[in-house]
Amino acid sequence: MPRSERSPLLLAGLLAGMGVTHFAVPRPFDATIPRALPGSPRAWTYGSGVAELALAAGLALPKTRKAAALATAAFFVGVFPANIKMAVDWRHRPTPLKAAAIGRLPLQVPLVLWARSVAENTKGQS
Repeated sequence: MPRSERSPLLLAGLLAGMGVTHFAVPRPFDATIPRALPGSPRAWTYGSGVAELALAAGLALPKTRKAAALATAAFFVGVFPANIKMAVDWRHRPTPLKAAAIGRLPLQVPLVLWARSVAENTKGQS
């Protein structure tokens, strides 16, 4: 399978794995939900997991791939505040945990670019 055909499936796999993790081990995700959001953190964790699973499904299907890829890019931008909150909240944790939280921040950029690349390389589909 050519690299361009694998890319959307790899991104879908990443999102599906994270979506499942939101349900299997929700507590760490609950802690990243900004307090300013209404409702319970668990509802946001589960909602995010549902969104990731839906995006994964959309990316896996050629008919919906382009729209799902654009929505994925927007999703990655939208969850960035939770990553910032995690880095701030973890600033006093042991160095490996603090480094992981801070290290996640710049990783959001390549994820957004990857999703946009999938959208741009999806020709003739919605």
